[in-house]
Amino acid sequence: MEYRGIHQTALTPADAAEFARMLHDAPGPHLGRAPVPVLVHGPGTTPAGRRGALQVVYDAIVARIGEPTLYGGSAAGPSVRWRDSNRILLLAGDAQQVGLSVHDTLTLEGEERRAFEWRGPWSGGRPYDQAFLPYVWQLDRSGPGERPTAGPGSRLATDLGQFQYGLELLLGAWVEQLAVQVGTDWASFCLASSADRGRQLLVSYSVEDGLHASIDDRDGENNEDRARMMLARGWQSRDRGWWQTDFIDPGRDCAAALAALVVTELYARGTKAPEELRARDVSCKDRGELWLPGLGIRH
Repeated sequence: MEYRGIHQTALTPADAAEFARMLHDAPGPHLGRAPVPVLVHGPGTTPAGRRGALQVVYDAIVARIGEPTLYGGSAAGPSVRWRDSNRILLLAGDAQQVGLSVHDTLTLEGEERRAFEWRGPWSGGRPYDQAFLPYVWQLDRSGPGERPTAGPGSRLATDLGQFQYGLELLLGAWVEQLAVQVGTDWASFCLASSADRGRQLLVSYSVEDGLHASIDDRDGENNEDRARMMLARGWQSRDRGWWQTDFIDPGRDCAAALAALVVTELYARGTKAPEELRARDVSCKDRGELWLPGLGIRH
């Protein structure tokens, strides 16, 4: 779905909050219309700059209408929903702007279901691309409104390269979006592979600790040759048998580097295809249900 509206200027945070209240309480005349910008980013705005600007608008909206039903975001920007069986108030956007719109629930979720199945509306003949998904992460913390009875199905990544691409998009989205919506709460998951049973590879992010990956290597030799090998793959340090890498103040390049490290390690330990992978212990500070359709693996 295209979230770019026809308007060129944004509302003030106070006006955005009042507009959100109107759409939330009386959606009828506005259903399906183009998003109205509540935030317009200037050329060259950094992810941190976009995050800070959105925080002000997001806080004003939440103060006016309450916490959303579903937190989340796409590869391009936030995708936050105040939902019931009749309407979805959507706060969504990209690197240029963030807008508010309201939609008939069945219509929007039907369109999104096709996007998850085909990569984009009616594009079954084109390659699967997680950048076109309506959201790459979504979090349900039993907030106001009604959650969907079932999430849309998602396709498996076709190979490890595509899984790496999806992981990079997810981590980049978390870096820019997560703190705005859940503050200092961390998000994490463990990757398990049928080719390397019993091993844990943890991936996490929080605004306080940054991006993190660690792998249990207690069964590996603790010598200089193995240390050189692990450092060459991109690991930074070893602690009690676990190799780990951290990016404390990450940007998109760090998300790409961590995704490459994870896939390099999986491949080196025998994983050949996304079908062998599963995301376990998927969590956002152990509260609510976190779903990661952008990964392209089972969980």
